[in-house]
Amino acid sequence: MSAVVIGGANMDVKARSGRRVVPGTSNPGRVVRSPGGVGRNVAENLARLGTPTVLVAAVGSDALGDELVAATSAAGVDVRLVRRVAARTGTYVAVLDDVGELIVAVSDMAATEALTASDVRAAESVITGADLVVLDGNLPRAALTAGWDLAVEAAVPVVLDPVSVPKAAALADLVDGSRPLFAITPNLDEVAVLGRPAQLLDRGVELVWVRAGVDGSTLVTREGSTSLPAEPAEVVDVTGAGDAMLAAFCHGVLSGADAADAARLGHAAAALTVASPATVRPDLSEALR
Repeated sequence: MSAVVIGGANMDVKARSGRRVVPGTSNPGRVVRSPGGVGRNVAENLARLGTPTVLVAAVGSDALGDELVAATSAAGVDVRLVRRVAARTGTYVAVLDDVGELIVAVSDMAATEALTASDVRAAESVITGADLVVLDGNLPRAALTAGWDLAVEAAVPVVLDPVSVPKAAALADLVDGSRPLFAITPNLDEVAVLGRPAQLLDRGVELVWVRAGVDGSTLVTREGSTSLPAEPAEVVDVTGAGDAMLAAFCHGVLSGADAADAARLGHAAAALTVASPATVRPDLSEALR
């Protein structure tokens, strides 16, 4: 069972304070750099869990792009459809407090914003031959809808990650029932701008997975809702936890698990990820559960 992820690929720069953060001044701490981007992270997590995965993305024709493509390939992801564009490779800069919680982040998605509908349609044979397509809400609207349409035409289930409140607001009108959607995975803030789960079900979504961080998550379908607790974890760095959660859920679905068991696998992957300084745990596998 294979997956195609269409989304962003960035280089993450994470600055963690060594003590309680004092606003408005310099704080001593540690700065690290690692491959990132929602789509890329989901693809790497899927590959590390054992799902054959192709990434459709764009990076710049620069040194950061070279580094991203090489690292993603080395992790087991098929990168033949990662496009090199004239724009600079995307970067995500996050500032974390002394316990690893996110204070603020800035995302520069220049390369991802250069991904066109034609670029996505060039991956048609891979998209239509997949068992699941994951769409990253960071995609330009035309690229996102091109991938979604190709999957729908081939009856391939689609999972949409809204990513953030601004991106969720920008794509809310696309979830209108004209295109079927297997699952959408908003957090509490994102679902507030997308619409209530019952409304999303009425607009063609089969499953709404509302994620609430340390408070767990709720799966909503026409058959009812299921609440799941978060897995306990000692937080080192929260970056990438949601991406691991989504990837493990998709891996579980592709492995034949029902939605609740797949979501439990997602919670386990998120707990393992926040306990690691890496955005994607290099030792992630089902055996770690």
